Amino acid sequence: MSSCTCGGQVEAKKEAALQKLFDRYRDYKGGLIPILQEAQNIYGYLPKDVLRRIAKELRIPLSKVYGVCTFYAQFHLKPRGRNIVRVCLGTACHVRGGSKILEAAKEHLGIDNGETTEDLKYTLETVACIGACGLSSCMMVNDDTHGRLVPEQVGKILDSYE
Repeated sequence: MSSCTCGGQVEAKKEAALQKLFDRYRDYKGGLIPILQEAQNIYGYLPKDVLRRIAKELRIPLSKVYGVCTFYAQFHLKPRGRNIVRVCLGTACHVRGGSKILEAAKEHLGIDNGETTEDLKYTLETVACIGACGLSSCMMVNDDTHGRLVPEQVGKILDSYE
């Protein structure tokens, strides 16, 4: 019986990509944000050990790296789901029941706003506006916009992304 070394190969590819990233930006002034963006693309989020390595490679305090990560909403310090569910709570969606859509999503997924399911299938977020006010109440799953929603539709929509 042979054992799978797939995980090791994936980690080796990530490590090689990270090293290539450091080589490209090591002497580039202002390279912190591009490095964070690309490191997040490699890992799907920014693990603590990667933040430590970035600080070491750029010769800057870890506190500065962490400060940038927590200031910008684009950076994530915890693993995220394969499917990002965004429920709009902007004015039009709020008036037309956006909070009920959020409650339906929370109940169906078993997580709260800002959390990720244990199986890493879904991350649930609220947004101030999706930009589809004429379709309110709205929810996005990845790049797909679902509009004119009622709470009873939410579970079926989410299940279609498994």
